[in-house]
Amino acid sequence: MAGDLVRVLTTPSILEGEIVRSLLEDEGIPVLLKGGGGDPYRMGPSDVFVPVEFEVQARLVLEPLETTGVDALGDPESEAEGAG
Repeated sequence: MAGDLVRVLTTPSILEGEIVRSLLEDEGIPVLLKGGGGDPYRMGPSDVFVPVEFEVQARLVLEPLETTGVDALGDPESEAEGAG
């Protein structure tokens, strides 16, 4: 992947990053995923990068994840946040 890249999302885990990568690639958007640590278990946050010319398209694909209170795995965010 050549050219300028832009970070479109940071996920709390590499697993969520892989799911986001899959969502974007299904839309024909090239993705570079960084993070998850260097050990074989790849734990920790990950950053999702796309070429700058795909930034708008990628953000449109990811927008529902950010605005509906659903994380990249499709699980509702903490029930406690909404209670009260």
